[in-house]
Amino acid sequence: MARFRKDEKKEVPEINTGSMSDIIFMFLFFFMVITNMRETNIKVLLKVPTASEIQKLEKKSLVATIYIGAPISNKENTLPPGKISVQLDDQTIKPEDLENSVKEFIIARKAPLDENDKNKLTFSLKVDKDVQMRYVNIIKQELRNNSALKINYATGKKVSQENQ
Repeated sequence: MARFRKDEKKEVPEINTGSMSDIIFMFLFFFMVITNMRETNIKVLLKVPTASEIQKLEKKSLVATIYIGAPISNKENTLPPGKISVQLDDQTIKPEDLENSVKEFIIARKAPLDENDKNKLTFSLKVDKDVQMRYVNIIKQELRNNSALKINYATGKKVSQENQ
């Protein structure tokens, strides 16, 4: 028969922490994958005009931005006479592709949205303050032709004389 010893104290086994670093890196990788970082690299020069009365857009996920300004590099596509670029997503568009590119841009923005959010989708124009309005009107006309009627002009807040 086996003898039982009551005077020996049992030790609690140590917790194995070897896999803890794996779990932490797995969480880190997960959050890096699902985090939405900056979507576009701006390829046009922008000095937005200032305004005294501005309003912040509430739901940024329902805002699609179109950049209009002078190209940063000579490799970018420009509108005639070659001083202005229009950027949709990460690429500047060619003048001959303007209509199709804007139409595809609108369709791509509306596709993942439900019917209620499609009506709330806003197209924000970030336009350099030195750009002539004729270029902005070209883009606005293309938006209008494709039933994108909610347009916003991005501006900076005007600094008052008292704050300077």
